[in-house]
Amino acid sequence: MRAVVQRVTRARVVVEERVAGEIAAGVVVLLGVGRGDTVESAAYLAEKVAHLRIFPDDQGKMNRSLAETGGAALVVSQFTLYGDARGQRRPSFLQAAPPEEGKRLYEEFVRALGALGVRVETGVFQAHMFVELTNDGPVTILLDSEKLF
Repeated sequence: MRAVVQRVTRARVVVEERVAGEIAAGVVVLLGVGRGDTVESAAYLAEKVAHLRIFPDDQGKMNRSLAETGGAALVVSQFTLYGDARGQRRPSFLQAAPPEEGKRLYEEFVRALGALGVRVETGVFQAHMFVELTNDGPVTILLDSEKLF
């Protein structure tokens, strides 16, 4: 499972001209589910996102987590995080989970993050979405449940 985590001051996702999810301060999580990912992968990544120290403390150092600040998460499914463009111009998505499995584990990640006390908003799985955000910092972190990076 892979995630791009962006610290934001606000974000929203629009599907078919309707706001599907919207947050104030917190993080946007672009989440990709790969073949072979498990419920444990989702729980690991949810824990990492909730406790990742990317928010400033009173001295301006990144020492506080999403859980500590009370911020929210806008979680958007993004299978393209498993796009492999090495050696070609058109990415291959063979390493992305099939849609049914991807949806199940995406929903498990959302559930696990919420169970950690984080308010979670979402996009719509497999929909064409427009994501609007104001990146704060900018702070952008890449996470991988297999700890490849």
